Amino acid sequence: MKDIYLIAPSTPSKTLTKMIDKAIGDNNKILIKDESDITNLQNKKLLFAVEINSAGYNISLAKIFTKLTTMGYDSLLGSSAALLTHSESDLYTKTMAQEVIFKANQLGCRFIGRPLVEAIGNLRNFLTMQKVIDKPLMDVCLECSESLGKRLIEDEPKTIKNPQILVLHASNRKTSNTLMLWDMIHKHLTNYDIKEIHIENGTVLDCIGCPYTTCKHYGEDTSCFYGGIMVEEVYPAILKSDAIIWICPNYNDAISANLTAVINRLTALFRKTRFFNKTLFSIIVSGNSGSDAVAKQLISALNMNKTFRLPPYFSIMSTANDKGAILDVSEIEKKAKAFAKNISKEIKA
Repeated sequence: MKDIYLIAPSTPSKTLTKMIDKAIGDNNKILIKDESDITNLQNKKLLFAVEINSAGYNISLAKIFTKLTTMGYDSLLGSSAALLTHSESDLYTKTMAQEVIFKANQLGCRFIGRPLVEAIGNLRNFLTMQKVIDKPLMDVCLECSESLGKRLIEDEPKTIKNPQILVLHASNRKTSNTLMLWDMIHKHLTNYDIKEIHIENGTVLDCIGCPYTTCKHYGEDTSCFYGGIMVEEVYPAILKSDAIIWICPNYNDAISANLTAVINRLTALFRKTRFFNKTLFSIIVSGNSGSDAVAKQLISALNMNKTFRLPPYFSIMSTANDKGAILDVSEIEKKAKAFAKNISKEIKA
């Protein structure tokens, strides 16, 4: 038995209560229901269980994160977490999860790959999984919750020596503030095997949504219907890597089209290979604001869906508009060095 700190603000529904019980199992539950229950949450196993109201909020959860933030940006340092969400509607379970993971990660919390079990009101989000687990939808939900709890407890990652690092970008090196920031970080990552791949315009066609059997057929051969740079360079580099750094300038509060296409095309590779032991980092620069919006997209696509491990402080984010403006950001070199240090110690499996 191990201690699991259950962060469950507000009264959970019957559905969420059943999910919690399955996820906790025989382990010792330490309940945190509001900000007054918070003590030392560093180096703990955390399970967030969030009941979402009809407006898409959980007011008590906001108070908990406010308290944690006032305790310092290391208030969750060394802790590993997973997440359960429930909504009576079809909405908000994913966006709430994005919010929780992003905020907790900024406080030093790491998340296992695919850290979320979400339940919408009618449980229809489990219809696909029901094809694998031939049981009623509630039973499928509870089996997924139980599996999530076991993975959280068993997750004890160790630092990888001499890791392979892959860097993906779609930017112009002459003008990109985001690549300039990467260059500042790169110089502090000496003696690492680092491979950069530039996703040039027109080189990666977006996923066309092949039937499952077609996608699986190509995936078993580490291939894809479209082929090209994804099959020839990106797939082999991802399989070889221990960590991937995504270089993401903020385009209209979203990941750039080329990198979005890369993420979408990972599905064929994912049919054969899970990424639980690969670590996700990102470098995000916004012209005006909104870096958190891009970070949440990466969390949703790559940690929540594609199973990449999310280390604490997974993203360095900054604001710089004009060419070279990143060089004028206060203490940017110091921040770049600190991020490089975080990469060095957080590539784990």
